[in-house]
Amino acid sequence: MLTFVLWIVLAIISLPLAILALILYPVVWLLSLPFRLIGISVGAVLDLVKAVVTLPARLLGGHRA
Repeated sequence: MLTFVLWIVLAIISLPLAILALILYPVVWLLSLPFRLIGISVGAVLDLVKAVVTLPARLLGGHRA
């Protein structure tokens, strides 16, 4: 909803710029998609490494403060 309101404000200020933004938004979204997938994958791998590293402490009954 906020994106739509910002687009309306941009259309009031400059219609050609708003139309350009409307056309380029899907292209930018498609180009950024691989980077998002890489970010999700790296986050999952780091969570797995953290779980493996902290497993011995959890098995021995270590408590977090």
